[in-house]
Amino acid sequence: MTTQSHHDNVEKQFGSQAQAYLTSAVHASGRDLQRLKHRLADFPEAHVLDLGCGAGHASFAAAGEVKSVTAYDLSSQMLEVVAQAAKEKGLENVSTRQGYAESLPFDDASFDVVISRYSAHHWHDVGQALREVKRVLKAGGTLLMMDVMSPGHPVRDIWLQTVEALRDTSHVRNYASGEWLTMAAEAGLAVDNLITDRLPLNFASWVARMRTPAALCDAIRVYQESASAEVKAWFELQTDGSFTSDTIMFEAHKAR
Repeated sequence: MTTQSHHDNVEKQFGSQAQAYLTSAVHASGRDLQRLKHRLADFPEAHVLDLGCGAGHASFAAAGEVKSVTAYDLSSQMLEVVAQAAKEKGLENVSTRQGYAESLPFDDASFDVVISRYSAHHWHDVGQALREVKRVLKAGGTLLMMDVMSPGHPVRDIWLQTVEALRDTSHVRNYASGEWLTMAAEAGLAVDNLITDRLPLNFASWVARMRTPAALCDAIRVYQESASAEVKAWFELQTDGSFTSDTIMFEAHKAR
């Protein structure tokens, strides 16, 4: 799949689901959002870029703490939802802009902080996106990255990537903590701290958000049932298909 066709697939997958992501409890709440708000309180004058903003939950959390937020996403329909929700919330410091993570339409050193939440596993080229993050950050600027994380071990990793891809054909990869550290360093970003956590996912709402076809939902359930005892234990797999994923949140700064 080419870069262009992958981006088209992502936009097709998420455009029609924009409203579902706005109301998703998984996306609208969480310890990571609280950590984000707490950290951004240290940047009251910051111009922030929310990279792959989705339905805008990280943008809204940031808006109350910083000077301005640019909510940036590939999906125009997602951005329409963000703009409307920001208006309803009275968040006048949130603006929207459309484009790819790998090619940011912003000048060098445009932002004090870049944030991203539950988006990077859809990016065609994370390394290139991080190089773009480094370019648009001001000297010493901060990146706050949040995403579902691969558990690293090959057996657990292949299981996670498979159920993710069956649920959502625009999925690329959930990365392990070591992969994130390597990609950040190669992009010229120095990681300052890293937190991992666990995220329970209700199967019914997880597939409903993506409108996963029934045949693929059935395939996921068959694949879950055939999982090893090790995998079932790690992901806390439930009889209804619900499971728990690992998440990562790390902070980095523009190192050079």
